[in-house]
Amino acid sequence: MNIEWFYIAIVLACSDIIHGVLWHTLSDFYIIFGEIVYNIVQSPFVAWIVHEVLESIFHLIVLSLVFQSITIGVLAATIHLIIDLYHNFYNLKLTPLQHRALHFSIESIFFMIVLAL
Repeated sequence: MNIEWFYIAIVLACSDIIHGVLWHTLSDFYIIFGEIVYNIVQSPFVAWIVHEVLESIFHLIVLSLVFQSITIGVLAATIHLIIDLYHNFYNLKLTPLQHRALHFSIESIFFMIVLAL
């Protein structure tokens, strides 16, 4: 087995860090955009889901471009979305290192299984 799973997990982690940098850099835009979304959906829960889906679309674009594979982009974005929804929904109190380790571990195992098929 090659270590493509490792590269995918690393790029996904980098993509998440880039998303965080953009989130903080463009926070004024995100606050306004979040308010627009909230006014449309009238639900904090649905607005949160919209945010997570948009973040996953960002990861889909980044990974699809880096690996030149829409399949890898879709799979990476989907597993990242599922992990984010899970740990946010259950309000897990994670340090940044624990958060990164959770994502990296699950995403690595997921891609090990997928690429072994």
